[in-house]
Amino acid sequence: MAKKKDSWKEALFLLPSLLGVTVFVLAPFVDVARRSLMDVMGEEFIGIQNYRAVFTNQAFQLAMRNTFKFLLVCVPLLLGLSLLLAAAAYFGKGRIYQKVCLLPMAVPVASLAFVWEILFHPNGLVNRCLGLSIDWLHSPYAFGVLAASFLWKHMGYFVILWITGLEGIPKSLYEAASLDGAGAAAKFRYITLPGLRPMASAALVLAFTGTLKSYREAYLLAGEYPDKSIYMVQHMFHNWFREMSMEKIAAGAVVILVVFAAAVYPFRKKGGGNLETLCP
Repeated sequence: MAKKKDSWKEALFLLPSLLGVTVFVLAPFVDVARRSLMDVMGEEFIGIQNYRAVFTNQAFQLAMRNTFKFLLVCVPLLLGLSLLLAAAAYFGKGRIYQKVCLLPMAVPVASLAFVWEILFHPNGLVNRCLGLSIDWLHSPYAFGVLAASFLWKHMGYFVILWITGLEGIPKSLYEAASLDGAGAAAKFRYITLPGLRPMASAALVLAFTGTLKSYREAYLLAGEYPDKSIYMVQHMFHNWFREMSMEKIAAGAVVILVVFAAAVYPFRKKGGGNLETLCP
């Protein structure tokens, strides 16, 4: 009886959250899925015609291609570089960075975009120092600028995540490895990486979702119609919304949710984590 009472209490505590998720997340998505099968007015059932229109749309193809490219470039770099910096900071070679690594997150995005404008304008500091005349923000180089901006701003947060994981590894393991003659590389491979498994899945999902939120930087750097190299799914949805193409928005949202959910699913946290997928 006591267990049943406790389970009812737990269910009651969860009920407000479940209701909120149902009303504000699940119900709207069900409606979006329904609208994806209807005409633009949401009155006539037209089947998969909207999905056909989305898949053959050049803007959708370009946005998906650039978004996946941004993910494939930024996620490994963010996780790898932040892990190396976290290891250096935690083991005593970067204590100063550990104290200031979160400062980029305190810089407003609008201010950051203004700084990049000063640096990468055709008459900006970068061109003056290098003796060039490249329009960095309205050329294929804009992808590199956006990636660098994203890494610089989010690096410190992931350093803190990895340091939190490193603090959970018993130092006695490193001491025992030193007594056995293990070097720094062996300790990192056989002690540090396995010890970070519980943190790896969370860091990967956070990095994955963080890259999908880079629209603010891209929008502030290059506006509504940026160079093709940084035309992301958010630009596409923004432009479709201006055209009031609600049927395309609904179908595109369903497709993107399925695609990215399938991409994240293999890295879900299961048991002790899934770091093997990152570092065998």
